[in-house]
Amino acid sequence: MPQLIAFIVVLLIGLYLIIANIRIVPQSQSFVIERLGAYKQSWDTGLHVKVPFIERVASRVSLKERVVDFAPQPVITKDNVTMMIDTVVYFQITDPKLYTYGVESPINAIENLTATTLRNIIGDLELDESLTSRDLINTQMRAILDEATDPWGIKVNRVELKNILPPKDIQDAMEKQMRAERERRESILRAEGQKRSAILIAEGEKASKILEAEAYREATVQKAEGDADAILLVQRARAQGIRLLLENAPESVIISLQGLEAITKMAETPSSKLIIPSDLAGLAGLAASAKEIIKD
Repeated sequence: MPQLIAFIVVLLIGLYLIIANIRIVPQSQSFVIERLGAYKQSWDTGLHVKVPFIERVASRVSLKERVVDFAPQPVITKDNVTMMIDTVVYFQITDPKLYTYGVESPINAIENLTATTLRNIIGDLELDESLTSRDLINTQMRAILDEATDPWGIKVNRVELKNILPPKDIQDAMEKQMRAERERRESILRAEGQKRSAILIAEGEKASKILEAEAYREATVQKAEGDADAILLVQRARAQGIRLLLENAPESVIISLQGLEAITKMAETPSSKLIIPSDLAGLAGLAASAKEIIKD
């Protein structure tokens, strides 16, 4: 009986040790295993069993990309302007072994490395270049940090300058300059609007005058055409009358009528002197005969 109890106890202890040393590695994680204090292996995602009392999990490492926002750092530009710049670093652990044994406090090491690298890059740039060259600074910092952190099993994916804060007096000067630039642009836009408005008004007046000239020309043409038609009708009537006279009266009658018309026109002029011929009664009778002929 004591032997059975001892066997059961040993069996239970064995089962406990086996269950206690079973490890399940989640996705995007890696376990660093040590055997008797020395690095043994890195476990990837899945089910693993370690040897009791000999092996232990030295570190649990996340393989996800991490984002670290570092506090603002004072940096001095090439033209001796002190600015406060805070950075955001995106990095990922690629080698759990190097990350565990490569450097003490990797996050603190990355922060210090970021600060020194930023000071070196900004020190070669003037204030205006620092404010307008963020992409260049980000690219240079990412390349330098990625190379420096490679022995630590860390890959730096991106580095971003979150804020660049110049001194207060520099900010005030920049705001004044920006305000002056906006006012200048506003003045230019207002002047361009007035110019455009004046051009549109001038073009409208020009179009109006062109339309008036075309209307006057059209009216003049139509009046001239009407006068020409009237003259043509009068001349046709006169020609018709002469033709009738030629058919029904001798040529002398026509000559006498033309002379009578000439006398009538001369009588209408105030400054003309009119000489009455002796055969005025004959001419009057002749004219009456001619009118009768035209009526017939």
